[in-house]
Formats: sequence, structure tokens, C-alpha cells
Amino acid sequence: MAAATLLAVDFEVFGLVQGVFFRKYTQKRAKELNLRGWCMNTDRGTVVGQMEGQSDMVSIMKDWLKKTGSPSSRIDKVEFKNEREIQDYTFKNFSIKH
Repeated sequence: MAAATLLAVDFEVFGLVQGVFFRKYTQKRAKELNLRGWCMNTDRGTVVGQMEGQSDMVSIMKDWLKKTGSPSSRIDKVEFKNEREIQDYTFKNFSIKH
């Protein structure tokens, strides 16, 4: 059986996503889905990041970033860029950058 396709994708989340534990919830959800990568706040008031994982799990995470987020957040829009297939992971886990 062929191994599942690994995808990497960059994301940026717009809305009320800083000061509402958005990064912590993103990290928790990513770990539940066995995704690797990172996220961080920007000085533009957004959260940016990168995720890697099995294509079906990346899809679930994209949906979560668009519709769910942290309980106190308000998501206006999410941009996904540079989606590509990868041969192997480049991150060991999912971290929060400062």
C-alpha cells in the first residue's frame, strides 16, 4: 500500500486572533491531527504558520482554521499559500514561535 501523501501549506489567519489563545489552540489541534509545523503572531495582528502532514489531516486543519479557532477568537478570513507535496517532514513537532 502506498504511503499517504504528505502536504505542506503556509497559512495566515485574519480577525481577532491575538490575545485569545489562538496559537495555543492551533498547536493543540495540530498535535491531535499529527501535524507538524509552527505558528506565530505577526505585527499585523494576524497569526501565520506552516503545517505539514497527511493530506486528509491538513484538510481537517484548514477547515478548523477557517471555522473554529480558539473559543474567544473571531476569524474573518484565512489565506493558504504554497501548498505542495513533500517527501518527508521538515519539522519534528508543532511549535509556537515568539
